[in-house]
Amino acid sequence: MIKVISIPPLATVQDLGRDGHWYQGLGRAGAMDSLAHRAANMLLGNEDTAATLEIQLTPARFEFTERQAFALAGAPCGATLDGHALPRVWAGMAQAGQMLDLAGMPTGARVYLALPGGIDVPQVLGSRSTQLRETFGGYQGRVLRPGDHLDPIRKDPPTLPEAGLSLGLPPLRRDGEAAIALRALSSGEHDEFTPDAQEAFWSTPFSVSPQSNRQGYRLEGANLTRKSHGELRSHGIVPGIVQVPGGGAPIIQLADSATMGGYPKIAAVIAADLWRLGQARPGDALRFQRVDLADAAAAEREMTALLHDWQGALTGIAQQNRSWI
Repeated sequence: MIKVISIPPLATVQDLGRDGHWYQGLGRAGAMDSLAHRAANMLLGNEDTAATLEIQLTPARFEFTERQAFALAGAPCGATLDGHALPRVWAGMAQAGQMLDLAGMPTGARVYLALPGGIDVPQVLGSRSTQLRETFGGYQGRVLRPGDHLDPIRKDPPTLPEAGLSLGLPPLRRDGEAAIALRALSSGEHDEFTPDAQEAFWSTPFSVSPQSNRQGYRLEGANLTRKSHGELRSHGIVPGIVQVPGGGAPIIQLADSATMGGYPKIAAVIAADLWRLGQARPGDALRFQRVDLADAAAAEREMTALLHDWQGALTGIAQQNRSWI
């Protein structure tokens, strides 16, 4: 068990989301950075659907009330265990009474804390994710606050090397680039925008506005103008869709997105790059790179291969560790 001593706003319990309820008007929720979420779970031998604690823009502090395995993955945050520095992505053991401190994030926006078997909260509609707008799921349907306690589902700790385990996450930005590059497909109303608007969208950077949250990021940059006027009928939307309201400033739908909307859609960020959006913070620059369906499928295969490589490496370490016991 761990006790929350201090924590920033909007920290919630999340898993990979609550699929299958879009037709009922219920969005998916789930981890904003599913790659870091999966890495933290994988380090402990959890299923990738196990619930983790998503912590947005640290600092935070936790006390271990008993001997406990845990894992961290996501943005660098100067994590320490009783003052001893931890790698950015790491799993190991903490002893009763030890303190885990997460300092400020120089880059990125979220870090994930995993416990063996996942965080023990009720499963609602097939998921343990927090639905903040609807106030259910996760930890009592709300954000975490000081004094809360989190229990692991699995009480027996996994066998971990004395020095712990670590993995390497892909870089958030490409070498030498200030903007976060996001591969995207053109979407339903793309060709209804003026040629100048299309050119601006694909060639100029946008920045994440402070008016952003888990539901969506408002972007600042070029105003995008449609050739036609008039409202559209509401239609289904999903995380990654880039909508453009009448004012011309794009909005990217994210994990807590609504299920329907009437704003025209200019693009859709591919699934393999949604984790990068999850690590973008207000003020960060974003750049959209146009790809086609074949490129999106190739990116998905690359992501699957990365996860397979991680699992293979961790399996090899576990086998070697057992041979030394």
